[in-house]
Amino acid sequence: MSELIVENQGAVRLLRLNRPEKHNALNTALTTALLQALRQADHDTSVRAVVLTGNGKSFCAGADTTEFSGLTMEQPEAVLSRADLTTDLHLVFSRMTKPVVAAVHGNALGGGAGLALACDLTVMADDVRFGYPELRHGIVAAVVMANLVRQVGRKHAFELVVMAEPIDGARALALGIANRSLPAGQVLDAAIAMATRLAGWEPAAMGLTKRAFHRAADLGLAEALGVGRDANVIMRGFRQGAAR
Repeated sequence: MSELIVENQGAVRLLRLNRPEKHNALNTALTTALLQALRQADHDTSVRAVVLTGNGKSFCAGADTTEFSGLTMEQPEAVLSRADLTTDLHLVFSRMTKPVVAAVHGNALGGGAGLALACDLTVMADDVRFGYPELRHGIVAAVVMANLVRQVGRKHAFELVVMAEPIDGARALALGIANRSLPAGQVLDAAIAMATRLAGWEPAAMGLTKRAFHRAADLGLAEALGVGRDANVIMRGFRQGAAR
């Protein structure tokens, strides 16, 4: 059985995490497959948007802790390799030019919550269990904190990681973690509809919009305005070329 199912719905690439018996926990095989699939989608000219979801009862329950026993300081290369893989996965979303929409239901915990946040848009089920339970297990919500604090702000982000209590879709919407909160049965269709709309935009304009957005998000005002200025100049060139 493949850890990841890849489907096309027109110009939308649908990626389904496929370890339902493990609530789609991220082992090395699934993490690697997802990273490769996202990179492939970004380079495939027939794909204009991506939807990420999970098969079964959950979106993603986080890292597969059964692999942790082999990740000890006695095997530093394995530890570093897995840490690099996790970091690369969470970074690829903002480096892609294609927009990614998450369809989140059931459990989205730890690394799964991090995946949902890494996507450009997120549709969540009303009864989702979204959160960071790592402290309950004596571990740290490490890589996932980078996106969390940027998107939620310090107070709410700190509360999520130190209280280790999941929130539902309504709370996620209020915190700005979700773009939509819907009954679970409507989540995937809504995410595909959003992705289909994004896929309808001119690809160069959509790609530059995403690239400029992510660059500007982490810059001061002057630098961010410079990014906008550069995008403005580039798009005038695109439009002039299209008119010839």
